[in-house]
Amino acid sequence: VELVESGGGLVQAGDSLTLSCSGSGVMFNQYGVAWFRQAPGKTREFLGTIGPNVRNPFIPNSVNGRMDISRDNSKNTVYLRLNSLNAEDTAVYYCAARWGPVYSGTNYYRREGDYQNWGQGTQVTVSS
Repeated sequence: VELVESGGGLVQAGDSLTLSCSGSGVMFNQYGVAWFRQAPGKTREFLGTIGPNVRNPFIPNSVNGRMDISRDNSKNTVYLRLNSLNAEDTAVYYCAARWGPVYSGTNYYRREGDYQNWGQGTQVTVSS
């Protein structure tokens, strides 16, 4: 599957933004999709993940409840909703996909290497 992120740009602090991850190819609904971001000078950070046909995503507490992930398989798209943006949210945002579930039975997959297909990223810049 090929992934393309969109929806990034320059926003003001306090704004909300929805990023899209569109998947091409067949059987997108068989892929779990995660969101990551990479801020300047920092390592890539896991933001959350959603299974192939799962309504509820897994989002770790570290993102403080300001983000949500959803998917619309009829549109081959996964969304990342960002709320109450601040300067620390400035980063390149990536979506990534893996075939099958995003939960191993004991843990959610949250490492970069757990996902085989990556988009090119979309820049989000938050101006204060």
